[in-house]
Amino acid sequence: MKNKNSPLLILLIILLTCAILMTSGCSSTEKSDAKEAVSGLELASGADVAPQAEGKSESNTLVLGEMWEIDSINTIDGDGGTLVCEKAAVTETLVGANEDFSLRPGLATSWEQLDENTWEFRLRENVTFHDGSPMTANEVKFTLEKVIGANPRVDSMLKIDSMEVVDNYTLKIKTTEINPILPGILHYPDTAVISPSSFDKSGEFVKPIGTGPYKFESFDEQTRVLTVVKNENWWGGEVGLDAMILKGIPDPNTRAMAIENGEVDFTVDVPYSETDRIDAIDGITVEKYKTPRVYKLDVNLKHEPLEDVRVRQAMSYAIDRSGIVEHVLYNVGEAAAGPFLPTMVWANQSLSPYTRDLEKADELLTAAGWVDTDGDGIRDKDGEPLKLNLMTYSARPGLPPMAEAMAAQLKEAGIDVETEVMEMGSINDRKEKGNWDLYLAAYNIAMVPDPEYILTNWYMTDGPDNAPGYSNPGVDTLITEARKITDLEERYKKFNEVEAIVYDEQPMIIVAYYGCAIVKKDYVKGYVFDPTAHDYRINAEMYLEK
Repeated sequence: MKNKNSPLLILLIILLTCAILMTSGCSSTEKSDAKEAVSGLELASGADVAPQAEGKSESNTLVLGEMWEIDSINTIDGDGGTLVCEKAAVTETLVGANEDFSLRPGLATSWEQLDENTWEFRLRENVTFHDGSPMTANEVKFTLEKVIGANPRVDSMLKIDSMEVVDNYTLKIKTTEINPILPGILHYPDTAVISPSSFDKSGEFVKPIGTGPYKFESFDEQTRVLTVVKNENWWGGEVGLDAMILKGIPDPNTRAMAIENGEVDFTVDVPYSETDRIDAIDGITVEKYKTPRVYKLDVNLKHEPLEDVRVRQAMSYAIDRSGIVEHVLYNVGEAAAGPFLPTMVWANQSLSPYTRDLEKADELLTAAGWVDTDGDGIRDKDGEPLKLNLMTYSARPGLPPMAEAMAAQLKEAGIDVETEVMEMGSINDRKEKGNWDLYLAAYNIAMVPDPEYILTNWYMTDGPDNAPGYSNPGVDTLITEARKITDLEERYKKFNEVEAIVYDEQPMIIVAYYGCAIVKKDYVKGYVFDPTAHDYRINAEMYLEK
């Protein structure tokens, strides 16, 4: 921690203040050190909730600079679920997750697998929605039915065949096939429980009415500013803030200026090269955390140079991962091997990051027929230069400089790479049309705390996030077999085989594990980082002390 004030000066100010207030007494209230961070997903069963902290300002509204434009507050269709659940703390899920990604109670206090295809969930009692109605198994069933109808991705993961309301606080779920990770999927923000009054009479979503520590107040579709206010009747206990105002600020430099000029109280991921300078500013603190996300370079396997595994392997050998982490990410991250953090219990521990080896890259590219015939420094084949385009976006500050660094490193191997920093709409349009070679992005790897989620979505032939078009029948078979194994050791062993295959074939080049920079005013108290969150999670104990 930095020391921004002289201890002697602080002591003199305290003594002077006490002298002035002597007639009314000078005292302080000690806060318990035994607080536990509380959020919609993070309240442990039986945990005590700390009382609301004293000393908060009369204006107890947090202004938050969100890293994305706020385009939707719809929690069920895949657009607004994460924002509303994790960042606005309006909704809550049935299942939470601990720091090691093991599951813990949320709105469900327990769950049990009755047979291969049947699960029973016991719900927390005495929980009310923001409209005052009780949360029961009927509302949970209603929510999941709505999500299944509106969100094909979640539907495909849940594999629900039928649901039965056993009683007010018991829901039985039957799946179409064995699905060992059903509880983990119910940690996914899009499955957060909402009241039926979130919809109008025609069944259209109107606003999120959840059970969380904050309740929806307004969403300005012109300015895209979301406002939420304290839920005075939250089942989890006292809520620290009176309100939060969430503003979308997609540009990292603008987020930095907003926290410096006082426009916002809390933001995330300013330019990493600026973190030390901003941390040194009086009244602002920067905290750096590891988070379950990876920087991944998608490779369009439908384009002739990239369908050759030797070209992809050569690219991976040409990238200096350690140098990028140190000089581009300013150590807000870590060189990566496979898609999972080494600390994750299911990760293949035998994998290590590709180290830069230009001789190996030259050997592979030459074997693939790519050589520099005209001496211009760029390899060619059949008269065509080895030239690629690389798309990325700017909302995450590490991406543009990483793209430039990788382009320079690949050029040393004889690969000409043109980088483009684009808006997400343009990127999606290019990907849909197939008019792209490389796409650098940051992907969450633990929205569902199990390897099946990532390995299925990324590497199955029909995986929803398999943008490169990777198809390996052996991988498909291994994933299909692993998904039916309930013994965790055997399950993880089978998934480790998948990790080893894709590590060798490099259909997606994993570059680095993500680091997160939280930037907040010093008067923002009680924040606790949640390493299982999508980007960051707002916890109920946060408050302002100005």
